[in-house]
Amino acid sequence: MNIVSYNLRKHAAIGEIEKLAEETDVDVLCLQECDSTDLREQVGHLALADYTKANRLGLAIYYRSDAFELQATRLFALRKSMHDRVMAPAHERLLAAKLLDTRTDTEFLVGNFHAAPLTASNSLRRKQIATAHDELRIMGPGVATVMVGDFNYPWFQGNLREVMQETGHVMTRSEGPTYTRYKYFTGHFDFATSVHADVLSVEALPQGGSDHHPILVVADVQRERAAS
Repeated sequence: MNIVSYNLRKHAAIGEIEKLAEETDVDVLCLQECDSTDLREQVGHLALADYTKANRLGLAIYYRSDAFELQATRLFALRKSMHDRVMAPAHERLLAAKLLDTRTDTEFLVGNFHAAPLTASNSLRRKQIATAHDELRIMGPGVATVMVGDFNYPWFQGNLREVMQETGHVMTRSEGPTYTRYKYFTGHFDFATSVHADVLSVEALPQGGSDHHPILVVADVQRERAAS
């Protein structure tokens, strides 16, 4: 299964998503910082599953409707940062879609996550990530789950990885950076976490109109479950 995650930088890169979906043969497309008033119901072979309602610049999920059956979507409010409280109420920071692969009769969950900005502490972002994982576990207990997005966590990721391992989650990132701005400021902001699933690779794709690179996540939602 191919999952693409892309932070559009305040909707600036929206014109790229149809070509991106075609070139990556994507099954699920997760967008961050998209304008909810300017989303098409269909993008190439993808249908719009759901999007955030409370904050205009939010999250959206598209899926391949000819191969997957959309069973449910849910929006989750996570703990607010000071930036959220002062600048804008961006509390819907997790959008989840439960899908059924009609070819293999396999159920799985995809979470689209956008953490608090760098003005917040890593401690707050860890709490947001942990809460997101808890909510996904409640929505689909024992179901193969992959969460992608903009984690805004470019430094001290070793600690984050260890914390996630305690709950059985695996963090997978690309070799190259996923964020480039002002030429010299780069980092791994966008990656994937998984449980009951096997993330085979995460690739940072060429940069377009956003300061984030799209990432292509290739995941097997059956392998680990079959092994267990």
